[in-house]
Amino acid sequence: MSFSDTELAVVRTAAEREGMASAAWAGRQVMAVAQHVLVPVSRDAGDVLRELVQARVHLRETVAALRVLGADGPLVAGLPETAANVVAQALDAVARVDAATVKVMRERRPRS
Repeated sequence: MSFSDTELAVVRTAAEREGMASAAWAGRQVMAVAQHVLVPVSRDAGDVLRELVQARVHLRETVAALRVLGADGPLVAGLPETAANVVAQALDAVARVDAATVKVMRERRPRS
């Protein structure tokens, strides 16, 4: 394998981060990709995946807060119909985003 100076600097940095020799680190990564254990994604795609995972955490917190307000309980009866509808729509949206995030995460999961 050959790397440009910039690529080699990235490899060295990654190898140092994991306490490995550059060649050993690069070899491990190449084998992981060849064996479909590691599925490479672009930096942008990786950023998007990280954002989806973070959003999923926040959405789960939102669901918990909405349930405290009574979206799944007796307090809904005390809410105006429009507020109850908004809470129900928010829960539906959270469920859809959560399901989509899980699907993307499963598609990008390392293969064994």
